[in-house]
Amino acid sequence: MKNKTIDILMATYNGEKYVAEQIESILNQTYKNIRLVISDDCSTDGTRDVLKKYEKNERVEIHLQEKNLGYIRNFEYLLKQVKNELYMLSDQDDFWLEEKVEKTVEVLEKENADMVFGDLEIVDENLKTIYPSFGDFMLLNRKIKKKINSYELNYLYNCVTGCTLLSKKKYLDKILPIPYESKYVVHDHWIALMVSVLNGKMVYIPEKYIKYRQHGNNQIGTDKISHKFTKLKQVRKLFIEVKLGVFGTYVKNNNRFPKEIQELNKKAYEYYKMLEKKKYFNFKGWGIFHKLYKNETIVYYMENFCIMNLPFIGNVLFKIRHMILKLLGKR
Repeated sequence: MKNKTIDILMATYNGEKYVAEQIESILNQTYKNIRLVISDDCSTDGTRDVLKKYEKNERVEIHLQEKNLGYIRNFEYLLKQVKNELYMLSDQDDFWLEEKVEKTVEVLEKENADMVFGDLEIVDENLKTIYPSFGDFMLLNRKIKKKINSYELNYLYNCVTGCTLLSKKKYLDKILPIPYESKYVVHDHWIALMVSVLNGKMVYIPEKYIKYRQHGNNQIGTDKISHKFTKLKQVRKLFIEVKLGVFGTYVKNNNRFPKEIQELNKKAYEYYKMLEKKKYFNFKGWGIFHKLYKNETIVYYMENFCIMNLPFIGNVLFKIRHMILKLLGKR
């Protein structure tokens, strides 16, 4: 396997502060046979000056966009540049431990997998640990273990962090083009979802080979927007908006799903459209809700059921919960 070149795809935009450190962490991997493909999305800071320093490196290929694409389309552009059998994704501001590529490739080969993804260590801008496990912090690990080889893993929400994944090129014909109808379905969400619905074998590694840097300007990070809300109706509006974005995207791309999932896509979208019109109670579509949330924890299931279908009751419980968390200093 070490004779195979792996394409590592890095999307950059105004990342001059950390991008050199990330590039160096990739070039210093114990697995040396890599092709680092970087696409800069019209940075306005010094990112391109940093990238120029690597132009003569034979393992680095740099593309400078003339028009801003946005990070999803920038990654889509990078995916179209894949030449080799395997590819990985990279953010511009993280730090890869030197064995990340080697260990991930070993797992893919040993398990005969089509995609491998893993956990991360959440760190601050100086690489000091904030949370030892992204999977634990985002409450993803239980579901990953339970539904690792089912479309349900990535169906309701994204459980695969793109910068951890290693995947086979053979699925790209089905993955591309990446939908961009909604900001709530991003590139890694879609990539992992398509691999799973195509019955690709996915393997999760709990080891943390990436320091996932949080610095306030991340495109996607650990911030939970709903925690900032003080009223249940704000939370409910956001939840419905997100799910309409997700299932609306699925419906618009329904021909890319198996027939049995196509029907669920439509029913889920119609369910959330209905919820937009309900203010206090909803007694319809509970079967669809159960189908979507049955793999979640009991607490998560009940919380979302109450928010979506019984907001009148949920509002009282939400106020009590918010007051308790505020007293504990968690809000």
